[in-house]
Amino acid sequence: MNVAIEIDAVDAVVASARAAQRGYEKSGSQARYDRAALAAGWAIMEPSRNRALAEMAVATTGLGNVADKVTKNHRKTLGLLRDIAGARTHGIVADDPARGVTEIARPLGVIAAVTPSTNPVATPANNIINALKCGNAIVLSPSPKGEACCAALIEHIRAEFARIDEDPLLVQMVPPPGSKARTQRLLEVADLAVVTGSQDNVRRAYSSGTPAIGVGAGNVSVIVDETADLEAAARRIAASKTFDNATSCSSENAVIVVDAVYDAFVAALGREGGAVLPASEAPGIVERLWSDGHLDRHVIARDAEVVIERLGLQGKVPEGTCFLAVETEGVGAGHPLSGEKLSLVLALYRAADFDAARETAARLLAHQGAGHSVGLHSADAERPLLLGRTLPTCRVIVNQPHCFATGGSFENGLPFSLSMGCGSWGGNSIDENLNWSHFMQTTKVVRPIPAQEPALDAIFGGYWAEAGR
Repeated sequence: MNVAIEIDAVDAVVASARAAQRGYEKSGSQARYDRAALAAGWAIMEPSRNRALAEMAVATTGLGNVADKVTKNHRKTLGLLRDIAGARTHGIVADDPARGVTEIARPLGVIAAVTPSTNPVATPANNIINALKCGNAIVLSPSPKGEACCAALIEHIRAEFARIDEDPLLVQMVPPPGSKARTQRLLEVADLAVVTGSQDNVRRAYSSGTPAIGVGAGNVSVIVDETADLEAAARRIAASKTFDNATSCSSENAVIVVDAVYDAFVAALGREGGAVLPASEAPGIVERLWSDGHLDRHVIARDAEVVIERLGLQGKVPEGTCFLAVETEGVGAGHPLSGEKLSLVLALYRAADFDAARETAARLLAHQGAGHSVGLHSADAERPLLLGRTLPTCRVIVNQPHCFATGGSFENGLPFSLSMGCGSWGGNSIDENLNWSHFMQTTKVVRPIPAQEPALDAIFGGYWAEAGR
């Protein structure tokens, strides 16, 4: 298609979204913003629609499984709605008479959201709800495989909007078929770009000239030390690794086990359906998993029996195997198993002690996934803090199933999100979970107050005493 025509199509969508947003803001209220966000939440959480969307996601992308996507759509949306329930995003949100500063919430305008095929329903819904909560319109650019799901989700949202007399043009998508030219144009003309998924899209968002929030690549490593509850650790890792066939960027990609408990942990992993394969099997697995230099699309986020067959492991793993753990030593470009695999395959490292395990985790982060997260299964209260002080990571997940915990959980205090900022380590502008506060800005009304100028010795007294005046 002619590039000019593609650009015109995007411009038309954004123009209509901008007009809708102006009306939304002009007659906005906290009640209206909250109602619209709840409508979008119910559009995905209503059980029959949730299941239909989950089935469509698996059918059109070939990734994950229906039951887990139903769970993900429900829990991620419910958790987000809990998080935003009391958030003030309209009118005066802070007033400090002592400082003479009053803060007024203001929308950003039109949000451009680029979303991945791995979560073609939950991620768009998360972005939509956050945008509406803060008075914005939103235009989505889904991955090509996610277009049908995105269109269906928007249709359900508009059905809910009709019930509350809300403007349907507040939520739109780039006209299909999507293309790089259309996504690029959307990034350029929106007021904020939010990008989850392809690191190429993240880089393009940051260079688009539009304020942007991108998130980094995953490659989660998890340490199991000699103080860990091995049965609980194995159970948590298995539950996390197998959830939605490892579509999450927060799924474990490497497990690093301290030597003192290695054999016992391997046995525990086996009881949870993890087949441990010796290093001698690694070359054949790598050859099949990266058959043409890229991850085999027939293995990515597929069911265990498909992965086992595709990797030529029939008869080599126990019946009932749910995931694979391949004994590995190397880290880096020459060792593909040390990177993100988006499949039911783990790299399994053996470390002499905790310090050696920490060093392996650091090498894995330097290779891929810097800033994202690491996990630790341990009874030692100091070791998580040591990891937090020394590793290039924004999250240390302690004694939890990693993919359930990193993006927010009912059992921890992180915001529910499907997009994890990775800070400067991951080349990102945020170091926290993407949440509603990133979809809002504030105007500060500043009034005069009595002067508060300090004396010099109040500021420099301690320094002068130490260093001399």
